[in-house]
Amino acid sequence: MKNIFDANVTQELIDRVNSLTPATTPNWGKMSVDQMLAHCAVAYEMAYTDKHAKPNGVMRFLLKTFVKNGVVNEKPYPKNSRTAPAFIITDHRDFEQEQKRLIAYLKKTQEYGASYFDGKESLSFGTMTSQEWNNLFYKHLDHHLTQFGV
Repeated sequence: MKNIFDANVTQELIDRVNSLTPATTPNWGKMSVDQMLAHCAVAYEMAYTDKHAKPNGVMRFLLKTFVKNGVVNEKPYPKNSRTAPAFIITDHRDFEQEQKRLIAYLKKTQEYGASYFDGKESLSFGTMTSQEWNNLFYKHLDHHLTQFGV
């Protein structure tokens, strides 16, 4: 798994995001490119903002027990895997705005570095290591950039 906190890896991801255009179509799935960019930003919103509600105790237990490992391990996501409700984007978004927003989150994450994330609490999964955060961020974004052929 590549290290999202490494400046070279961050730049590689930014270059991939910048290679997208409003006309880029997916190799699988239903999202448009603008929806995908907004969808990918949700993981960062959950880490940096209070925009999303914390799941109740029972739901958090279920997420930590049955979902967390699949999200933070190094095994790639399968195509067309299920999407958590908070990540579903149904409306169309401004492509350039979503592209800039996602890139800003990538830069912020790299600048904050692994130490910022070590022991940081996830809304859904509780306290996580910096490696788990790395895997969550990198794996998710790589999955969707691959989905769109970049």
